[in-house]
Amino acid sequence: MQVVTLIAAPGGLSPDTADSLRARWQGGPLRWLAPGEAAEFEVEAEPADLWETWEALQGQGTDLLLQPAGPRAKRMLLADMDSTMIRQECIDELAAVAGVGPHVAAITARAMNGEIDFESALRERVALLRGLPESVIDDVLRDRITLMPGGPALLATMKAHGAHAVLVSGGFLSFAHKVARTLGFDEARANTLLSENGHLTGHVAEPILGREAKVQALQEITARLGLAPQDVLAVGDGANDLGMLRLAGAGVALHAKPAVQQECRLRVNHGDLTALLYLQGYARDDFAA
Repeated sequence: MQVVTLIAAPGGLSPDTADSLRARWQGGPLRWLAPGEAAEFEVEAEPADLWETWEALQGQGTDLLLQPAGPRAKRMLLADMDSTMIRQECIDELAAVAGVGPHVAAITARAMNGEIDFESALRERVALLRGLPESVIDDVLRDRITLMPGGPALLATMKAHGAHAVLVSGGFLSFAHKVARTLGFDEARANTLLSENGHLTGHVAEPILGREAKVQALQEITARLGLAPQDVLAVGDGANDLGMLRLAGAGVALHAKPAVQQECRLRVNHGDLTALLYLQGYARDDFAA
């Protein structure tokens, strides 16, 4: 058995859309997780026209996701930070303050789409921050960084059900620690910007946390907690997230770059981070404050 989940922005999922798809695929009873926003039903097997239907529903502002039926609530959340738990790319925001914003943003976009090597791209971008006062980090955190909608509900609900939450970022610890504390993550891993005499040196501590380090984090932390990769919900948007997304029991590409979406079966483009709760079978009434 497979479970089909339909997710849209609030008010964007009509009963007619959900019920007509259920009828066409000869699915089981329709269960509304949130009226007008999320619903699910079971089917015997993967429908032959799954991806054609996915494409059509994208045009209607609705995400279609298919998973094996059965218990889906995960015991660990492994989340990317930039453009996933927060709306921004921290290095792009620092670069904007340094006056090199468009150049750095272009490199970031190529790295996140897998067009260039992540580690080399990070070194190149950090070099352009040389001489920036360390105090700018606090300014950027205060004035330019905002949480992705749905993040507080995602963390509160999963933790209320006993899940362990890890923030693992190819960005910087100076940002990750603040985001982790704000949202309630249990631990955070990220890169360290090096500084001297109160200014950034233009270097990042080695080894750089990239794709393989995120996979390693999943493996190390699940082993430490006595969990299996199947117990993990991983979420990210960039090419350096693909390793952990493939290894996790549920790997979700959230508002992801095209090259990342092509590699992931679970894609959320229209919902916010609460979509990750609907995927696990939680209804809106189950969300923790």
